[in-house]
Amino acid sequence: MTVLRFDNVSKRYDSGHQALSEVSFEVAPGEMLFLTGHSGAGKSTLLKLIHLSERPSRGTVLFGERSLHKVGGRRIALHRREIGVVFQDHRLLADRSVADNVALPLLLRGLRRPDISRRVRATLEKVGLGARAEALPGQLSAGEQQRVGIARAIVGEPRLLVADEPTGNLDPTLSAEIMALFQSLPERGTSVLVASHDLALVKRMRKRVLVLNQGRLVDDIAPEDLAE
Repeated sequence: MTVLRFDNVSKRYDSGHQALSEVSFEVAPGEMLFLTGHSGAGKSTLLKLIHLSERPSRGTVLFGERSLHKVGGRRIALHRREIGVVFQDHRLLADRSVADNVALPLLLRGLRRPDISRRVRATLEKVGLGARAEALPGQLSAGEQQRVGIARAIVGEPRLLVADEPTGNLDPTLSAEIMALFQSLPERGTSVLVASHDLALVKRMRKRVLVLNQGRLVDDIAPEDLAE
């Protein structure tokens, strides 16, 4: 069974802009892959369709066995619990501690406080921020803030993690650390889809690559076909 499937998905905005045209692909359980293409190729739109921030104009998006076309109302929030999202700009709450930021998805889910504390602590250790739980986001470096964003995205153990240019503001060493962290997630049962225009990084990771160009999926490259 696939985690995610796009069947001939198109997205045309009211302005007339055709963001995606007849895009089809599948993501397997425990798979890590990259989505790449020039700026404006449709990467962010594709991620928004997965998260239900946007709806397709045509075609079908399937998450597991569920058609997202039929997900509305309160079920949108339930769907989003199964998807972790990492933003390039972190989107952390400046007046809340690191631990409180990471706990937010679990609070919204209604978990008990002791369970939340345990899971937040374990997740912060996993991203190397166990000692920074009580710090405010403004006291952290850019790399640490990005890791808080990742911790918040994975604390709920989502079936799929999507990341939009997660290393765009980071130096090469931090980028490598973030990618190593993403690479460890599939063995824990989370599939990972990373949108990035950093072609050197993508080639180095030796994972499957989906290539978008002007809204069309023009290539689906297997790891073994990536040129050195």
